[in-house]
Amino acid sequence: MIDFANELRKAYYGDAWHGNSVSAILALVSKDQIFSRPIPSVHSIAEIVLHLTSWTEEVYSRLEGSIAKEPENGGWPKVKEETMQEWNAILSEFRLANEKLLHLAMEISEDQWGSAVQQETGARLNYFELLNGLVQHHAYHAGQISLLLKF
Repeated sequence: MIDFANELRKAYYGDAWHGNSVSAILALVSKDQIFSRPIPSVHSIAEIVLHLTSWTEEVYSRLEGSIAKEPENGGWPKVKEETMQEWNAILSEFRLANEKLLHLAMEISEDQWGSAVQQETGARLNYFELLNGLVQHHAYHAGQISLLLKF
């Protein structure tokens, strides 16, 4: 299943089959687009990246054996301040979360991928389904960011 870990790599910064990876799309974001809300009820690009980071960290925690829960800093963390320094920190945290998860995914043995994720309630997921869900999550939000870049 190391090949599956490669799917996470492609979704984050590789050659994803669905189009540009999240990193490639984020590289296209201009300074004026980072915190803007071209549609008032939608999240900004910065908020989407914070959301992606939260769930990437939560998936890591679950694969490490923690019980499934909402991300530690919430599903949709707030932007602290609308500055380039903050944006660079947001991007750095997202990159680090993905690299950390990718390293863990490459260490998961073949027989572990079918193991159930610990959770108190809800549908049972195994490690493969959990990581696959995150890859899909990255692709979904990459699409949202791509749409926001058109404004």
